[in-house]
Amino acid sequence: MSSTRISLGLLSVWIATASLAAPSADLVIRNAHVWTGAHSAEATEFAVLGERLVAIGDAQSVASWIGPGTQIVDAHGQRIVPGFNDAHVHFSDGGGALAAVQLNDATTPAEFVRRIGAQAAKMAPGEWILAGEWDESKWPGGSLPTRQMIDAVTPHNPVAVDRYDGHALLANTAALALAHVDRATRNPDGGVIVHDRSGEPTGVMKDAAENLIRAVIPPPTHAQRRAHIERALAHAASLGVTSVQDMAAPHEDIAVYAELRREGALTARVYVASPVDTVEDQAKLGIGHAFGDAWLRIGAVKAFADGSLGSRTAYFFNDFNDEPGNHGLLADTMHPLERTRGYFMRADETAQQICTHAIGDRGISTILDFYAEIAARNGIRDRRFRIEHAQHIAAKDFDRFRDLGVIASMQPTHAIDDGRWAEPRIGHDRASRTYAFRTLLDHGVHLAFGTDWPVAPLDPLLSTYAAVTRRTLDGLNPAGWFPEQKLTVGETLSAYTAGSAYAEFQDHEKGTLEVGKLADFILLDRDPFTIDPTTLRDVQVVSTWVGGRQVYPRHTP
Repeated sequence: MSSTRISLGLLSVWIATASLAAPSADLVIRNAHVWTGAHSAEATEFAVLGERLVAIGDAQSVASWIGPGTQIVDAHGQRIVPGFNDAHVHFSDGGGALAAVQLNDATTPAEFVRRIGAQAAKMAPGEWILAGEWDESKWPGGSLPTRQMIDAVTPHNPVAVDRYDGHALLANTAALALAHVDRATRNPDGGVIVHDRSGEPTGVMKDAAENLIRAVIPPPTHAQRRAHIERALAHAASLGVTSVQDMAAPHEDIAVYAELRREGALTARVYVASPVDTVEDQAKLGIGHAFGDAWLRIGAVKAFADGSLGSRTAYFFNDFNDEPGNHGLLADTMHPLERTRGYFMRADETAQQICTHAIGDRGISTILDFYAEIAARNGIRDRRFRIEHAQHIAAKDFDRFRDLGVIASMQPTHAIDDGRWAEPRIGHDRASRTYAFRTLLDHGVHLAFGTDWPVAPLDPLLSTYAAVTRRTLDGLNPAGWFPEQKLTVGETLSAYTAGSAYAEFQDHEKGTLEVGKLADFILLDRDPFTIDPTTLRDVQVVSTWVGGRQVYPRHTP
């Protein structure tokens, strides 16, 4: 055999051997303080290939993945945690609210009116003034606003500004006229038109009554929806939110998400729960839960059982303490109950995940009844039923959450907000089972945390502060409002990462930093595990990475 033939044979062997060698990583993070979320495991380094983690541990574990093309980032000992997954947002609405009139921190009626007037002065005649997120509980006396307060400063613009919980809005006289709402207009099922002593509408529309106004508001264009969502994505990235679960998003928003997905422009992963009355649309296409890819998925439906505590429309077994005769409302979609039962049965038969807003104890109990009936009729399987908010739970129902495998999708910031005024409305006993994080966790219930943005700020570190300290926003509960319901930092982060991933059937893909999972992570400027818990709300996100790609700040360190 000639030397040439021998050399060629050796070269072939070398090429074949080289082709079997492990590829080098695209990214290696070094010198970090990594909380993986997996059984509280810690690490100092990890490697990313494509969008996934391929090694995690210490320097020795990662060394073989470093090649000439590997980007190496020194974390300088900073804390790294899995990216936050907000289990309940209204994403397009949140993006729109960022550019709208800001009313939530208006602490007097005069300031409320001034801000609306300033917004009107910037707008074209006939253009609607929307969003706002006002909160009358921050005003002296806490009286609801009226149309008369804002008519003089909005002579050329219809107004429909939302209460911060989304369960009431204030319309001015121009908006009421466009909607043909007057003293003779009857309350719709699941809604209330507030009237003054003379019988005239004040402009406040609660729950289903809001739809009378919303029906005459021009829907946003595709370009406007895209602008809202792009603004929301940038805001989410700045806060370390790498996944969102968009509740009751219309098909038009899904179209924007799909467009951004095709362009590679999504910077957060999105799971959409469509309104429950669209259940047949997904059923006809054979779309069940978590249909799609790692960036965009659909296959859930969102229903409403009742209203909110702030609007006194949450559905309770007993009356509100401060409003005898009123025990809240069943939502309009619950009229009649048989229709809702039909939606739920159809969703379950076609493997769509059911997510239901329920706040009052009777609203929650009614939905648990529905879920139990579905499981009994259609058999046991991994459904991951969800109750969104799960705020005021009857003592008898904690075991039912566990036994039915129902996920409590909760928003900790609501606890330190509502805690300012909840007890006078529902009394100490019911309040003791409000945002009962510890009781649920001790019962073996899966928790998934989020914010309900724009109802509350999208900031996960504020939510972490809320769950760990339960210090109300008014500063009157320094030891915590019902402190027995506090969680640890680790328990809170787990609910906000692994718990939220479980709630969307993605716990095998994300929520913890483990080999094979998506490389969604954030660097923090302080370690939430070691600082004074009262400073958790001040922790800042240094950088946010989704699938190994830095999305905040928009440059490579």
